[in-house]
Amino acid sequence: MIRGISLALACAVASLGLAGCAGSSHVGGAQGLSLTTREALPTPSLQDLGASDRPYRVGPFDRLIVDVFGSEALSKQEIQVDASGRMSFPLIGTVEVAGKTPGEIEETMEKLLAQGRFVRHPQVTVNLKEIVSQTVTIGGEVREPGVYPVLGRMTLMRGIARAKGVTEFSKKSEVLVFRTVGGQDYAAIYDIGAIQRGVYGDPEIFANDVVMVGDSQARRLFRDFMQTTPLLAPLILLFRN
Repeated sequence: MIRGISLALACAVASLGLAGCAGSSHVGGAQGLSLTTREALPTPSLQDLGASDRPYRVGPFDRLIVDVFGSEALSKQEIQVDASGRMSFPLIGTVEVAGKTPGEIEETMEKLLAQGRFVRHPQVTVNLKEIVSQTVTIGGEVREPGVYPVLGRMTLMRGIARAKGVTEFSKKSEVLVFRTVGGQDYAAIYDIGAIQRGVYGDPEIFANDVVMVGDSQARRLFRDFMQTTPLLAPLILLFRN
């Protein structure tokens, strides 16, 4: 029996060792992507933070200026979107605006104003006065991948915490941050385990960054092995994050 257990352990260690070799990912090499060190990842400018090929979508705390043509009382209304993505406007009350473009908000408000008796054939103009909501994308082996707002100063560890932390299959030594500065795409690799130990500081991340937490194939194989192989002795393995 002991011999059988030893053989199972040997097979498990061998399998995980091979997984470490086979699963070692090659990072970089994409056309137009510059792989750089964490110290050399450039800081985006204001132009970079606002650059996008897609129409801007309003988010929490953005400031808007709303004008209703022909109505002085309803024009030059400066409104701040609240934390839940809503705004209030005379005659129509609360309006959901988060995730909508200014043009889509105009259409929504025109329909709501037309339902009343005070504005005939309303024509609404919505302009952005101040963009406060900016977002980062956090994916890979985190518990809740998604797009998260940047409010104030956000660091890599704070961003991952916003995504409810890493999963049991994460590879902490392989966390990539993608960033576009001056039209050039960059990527840098961070070791969040080293950050947690205080080896180096927690870097700031910025709007439009994409954070991807790596996947540990060895951990997945170990989980599968433990689920399918009964063991009668304690098994202790050292994983490299």
